[in-house]
Amino acid sequence: MKHTLKFISSLSLLFSMFLGYAQDVPEISKNKDTIVTKKPQTEKTVKTAKPEVQETQKDSVVKTDRYGLRVGVDLYKLTRGLYDKNYKGVEFVGDWRLTKKYYIAAELGYEDKTTEDDRLTSSANGTYIKAGFDYNFYQNWLDMENLITIGMRGGFSTFSQELINYKIYNPNPYWGELPPIAEGQKYNGLTATWIEVAMGLKAQVFRNVFVGFGVQLKLLATNKEPNNFENLYIPGFNRTYDGSFGIGFNYTVSYFIPIYKKKTMASETAKKEEPKKKK
Repeated sequence: MKHTLKFISSLSLLFSMFLGYAQDVPEISKNKDTIVTKKPQTEKTVKTAKPEVQETQKDSVVKTDRYGLRVGVDLYKLTRGLYDKNYKGVEFVGDWRLTKKYYIAAELGYEDKTTEDDRLTSSANGTYIKAGFDYNFYQNWLDMENLITIGMRGGFSTFSQELINYKIYNPNPYWGELPPIAEGQKYNGLTATWIEVAMGLKAQVFRNVFVGFGVQLKLLATNKEPNNFENLYIPGFNRTYDGSFGIGFNYTVSYFIPIYKKKTMASETAKKEEPKKKK
């Protein structure tokens, strides 16, 4: 009995040794003669995901645009009478902001101009009105309200002309020039119309106070003239004896009267990269 127990214990010891050896033996593939050893499994490497591109909204910028009436006066016409004895005049200017870029504009004035030529002297006086629109193509920063404009006007003038004196042309002045003939004849109820392209700028120098400069290119459309006499000067249009084209300019100071305001939102989007979440 003792011998039997010893034999069984010996067999169990040999069996356990065999199992331990079998675990270290490499695995032989069935179809190939090569021996493949199993590598221990390691944790799977986590691949880094490409970041996603997302659009994030920046802080919105609130811009306030003021709408109202701007009225002023032409300093050039107002002060010209101080150094030109043959001129008296005044012009009032105004515009109303209709949209963000467009303005309704008008000018109303009075002129009294005496023209002294080599052969005659005449005077014209009357009132005029011009109305049209301006387009502002200047992009202001934040709350700035400066203007660089181009626009069109239609003009109408009602006036009178007076022929003060004239000289008869003498082709053979052997005995000298003839004295001027005093006429003193006045022609009333004269009218003229024209169109013009107006270009100008206005800059804000103080709160609601603007100074500006403008140039106008004019084309005469209609001109009612007296018999045997031409209109040498039309109030609002300027001189006419250079043809149907005219030119004018003004230097203005004006005050802006705000009526209401409009707010505009200027928001921008920016691309922001965010990594994907690990699965």
